[in-house]
Amino acid sequence: MPEFNISVMPGDGIGPEIMEQALRVLEKIAKKYSHKFNYETVYIGGCSIDKFGKPITADTIATVLSTDALLFSAVGGEKWDNLPQNMRPEAGLLEIRKAISGYANIRPIKVFPAMETFSTLKAEVISGIDIVIVRELVSGIYFGEPRGVVKLPDGVRKGFNTMSYKDYEIERIAKVAFSFAQKRRKKITSIDKANVLDVSTLWRDVVSEVHKDYPDVALDFMYVDNAAMQLVRNPSQFDVILAGNIFGDILSDEASMITGSLGMLPSAAIGGNVGMFEPVHGSAPDIAGKAIANPVAQIVTTAMMLRYGLGLEAEANAIENAVDKTLEKGYRTPDIFKNGNKKVDTIQMGDAIIEEI
Repeated sequence: MPEFNISVMPGDGIGPEIMEQALRVLEKIAKKYSHKFNYETVYIGGCSIDKFGKPITADTIATVLSTDALLFSAVGGEKWDNLPQNMRPEAGLLEIRKAISGYANIRPIKVFPAMETFSTLKAEVISGIDIVIVRELVSGIYFGEPRGVVKLPDGVRKGFNTMSYKDYEIERIAKVAFSFAQKRRKKITSIDKANVLDVSTLWRDVVSEVHKDYPDVALDFMYVDNAAMQLVRNPSQFDVILAGNIFGDILSDEASMITGSLGMLPSAAIGGNVGMFEPVHGSAPDIAGKAIANPVAQIVTTAMMLRYGLGLEAEANAIENAVDKTLEKGYRTPDIFKNGNKKVDTIQMGDAIIEEI
């Protein structure tokens, strides 16, 4: 019986509730496909602050690095907003990303057929949308040095961050994007701001060099501001979007709303020591404990873990197909409910998906 060790981070706010449903789904998969999943609970973010006094500990990092994958839930909340920046929940998230060195953030933007009318865009604009955003995750402006806030001699305060990329950092993320494109519709749109940023000039040069090894893939470049407009105007033109850290961060959140709900989308950080898999949405502390949170993003995130973290393609497909069928039958948590649907709570949505598996 194949055996896998998984670090499970239940998270803050609605995190523990949706993670419970994801683990129930995993156990159904384990029974159906004769696997054994061993879980190591770890704490990162607000739950770690409450338990250990800091957003992440060395022991947590060591545990994660000893397992096959990290299944992550949402972190943060108003409870910890007034802490110093290095002590806030998000600091733990950045530290674990750095520790696992998962430089490639994979964000699928796919519209479930049953959800086409839920988007704020017209159904004919978003019908059949299937985009993958490949975002560089461990460099760029979020990690560049120098950074900080200083007081100048004249008393003026100055804040600054540094956006920088080395050629090999661009090369490795570009190779991931081209590899994804080869398995899809063979098209990449690389995002930058080369008309004003020197770092974007290097980005274009390196991506163009990598493209020579993938002649079957079409490559074009687009300025980030135009990309933001085109995602709303004509999202079907995109297949694989390649972007640096900050541009990918912004565009992936914009693109996610094409689907109608952040509660439906997964993400992954791969390429490093351990794959990290987390839903796109936040911790939603305002609805925590009410059993109304949508577990779909956490559940399809689990499918991504099976596929990209553990190499279990059939098992991942089983989960995704079950989610499709559940939505087609009209099951909806309150965030995606419309008249005529079957309103269910968090656990009932989990039940429906497990039944389809």
